[in-house]
Amino acid sequence: MTLTRKLGPFEVTAVGMGCMPLSMATDRNKWVLDDRDYAISVIHAALDAGAQLLDTADIYAPAWNAMGHNEVLVGEAFRTWNGTAEAKKKIVIATKGGITRGKGSDWWGEPGRNATKHYLYRAVEASAAKMGLSKIPLWQHHRLDTSITFEGQFENVLSLKDHGYVEAIGLSNINAEQLRRAIAIGGTPTQGGIVSVQNEYSPRYRLSTDVIDICTEYGIAFLPWSPLGGGSNFEKIATREFGAFDRIAKARGVSAYALTVAWHLSQFPTSIPIPGASKASSILDSLTGASIQLSTAEIAELNASCPPDGPIQYELVDQPAFRN
Repeated sequence: MTLTRKLGPFEVTAVGMGCMPLSMATDRNKWVLDDRDYAISVIHAALDAGAQLLDTADIYAPAWNAMGHNEVLVGEAFRTWNGTAEAKKKIVIATKGGITRGKGSDWWGEPGRNATKHYLYRAVEASAAKMGLSKIPLWQHHRLDTSITFEGQFENVLSLKDHGYVEAIGLSNINAEQLRRAIAIGGTPTQGGIVSVQNEYSPRYRLSTDVIDICTEYGIAFLPWSPLGGGSNFEKIATREFGAFDRIAKARGVSAYALTVAWHLSQFPTSIPIPGASKASSILDSLTGASIQLSTAEIAELNASCPPDGPIQYELVDQPAFRN
């Protein structure tokens, strides 16, 4: 995998790994939680194959009282990886913060969001400690705290660089208006400002195209989460509702997973997909998408097979808090 993309001050191979599935207790991968060595081996396989971006978050954990579970896994995998010192220098670990979990909560805690400076400072300190890093290469604000003005909380986010634990700043789950406001406050990557946006984007969810346009305009890396459409949905994408993906993949002799990664990369010059994986075979297959170049006609056929876009659902700026 030789295709690379800019990620602020970094240059990484064009497909990263989303590490969340290694810490989430679902019916599909619950057993992974009981095999730490196996989970670490999956990350090692991605690194061995050339992946240079590992995505995690402090919220990725199997229980409310296990915050940082995934960060610990990622940190241990990075430390124990047998890559050369030079290869390790090229690895970018990205984490996120700003979501809270209360006692007994399944996923979102109460109040659910916290973007106060005190909370964010403690969050980045905890994340760095769990991953064994003196400085987090990329920290992204996970979701907006709607109890604080947008400008106020974004100033708090920017201050994390001055705090000393964060090298570069990104945002997650934001709309186009919010991104433009953030750029006006913090600047572009060349100005030392926002270097990444992590939003959902896939064949079944294409509601961030306007955000991607802004990212392309300013050279901001776009990290689509759930780039394949989500594990339980991908069969529909590959074989039924989105038949063009299956048809073109078979014609090219590749998997529909790899073709979908190529669908991202061939359309958007700043896109760095981060497919999640709980098996080495899955992430290794996804990484091959970087070597597939789709034609304009193929992209048009694939896009035509995608479903119509539904209403976008993001937090409103400066509105009362709500849960999702």
